[in-house]
Amino acid sequence: MPQASSFFRLALIFTVLLLGAGLPLRGLPSAAEGARRILSPVLDEPSNPQATSEVAVLAGGCFWGVQGVFQHVEGVTSAVSGYAGGGADTAHYEMVGTNTTGHAEAVQVTFDPRHVSYGHILQIYFSVAHDPTELNRQGPDVGTQYRSAIFPTNPGQARIAEAYIAQLNQANAFNAAIVTRIEPGRNFYPAEDYHQDFLTRNPTYPYIVANDLPKIEDLKRLFPDLYRATPVLVAASAPRR
Repeated sequence: MPQASSFFRLALIFTVLLLGAGLPLRGLPSAAEGARRILSPVLDEPSNPQATSEVAVLAGGCFWGVQGVFQHVEGVTSAVSGYAGGGADTAHYEMVGTNTTGHAEAVQVTFDPRHVSYGHILQIYFSVAHDPTELNRQGPDVGTQYRSAIFPTNPGQARIAEAYIAQLNQANAFNAAIVTRIEPGRNFYPAEDYHQDFLTRNPTYPYIVANDLPKIEDLKRLFPDLYRATPVLVAASAPRR
């Protein structure tokens, strides 16, 4: 781990690079966390037994990394960055960033439950995609728009999510209590075009290098049977702004 002075010098350099590139400015990269570990699976029951396609909406900090993780999961057919928790009129990046809209940066994950279950989606979400013990923040990003939240799209998903959180807390899976909120009945709104596939299109972007590429490596290491090397990208026909 570098000395604090060295870290802040690097942070300043990163800031200049971000601004110079004309790309969205995120929180500065934080020191690397310890290696993530696989968490016990939830009771693996289908949330909708008749479905051949299902949608999960998950929030866990900056949507660039969450989208990037699920784009590399076998059985996922689409992962779209967007906003959930607020209204349609405020589902815009600049407004969500004011921390007043009720929105969280979220990812809509469409998957084939015959190949990857909702339980496994949650297992990856809690094991790899984010830290569910951080309240209204993730790493360097602070605000309710970066909260840990699950937006169930059917009653089965809500039931499974509640059971899994209870299971992980009872097992003391983390050093602190899980703060993930379950927020049913909320609409999802796709984010602007320049946020889609951001990790894949900007693999050398300092924020991505420091905060998100390690998640892809953790997915590959912890879930080798579910890892896909080629990500599924946002289709040209998907709603984009």
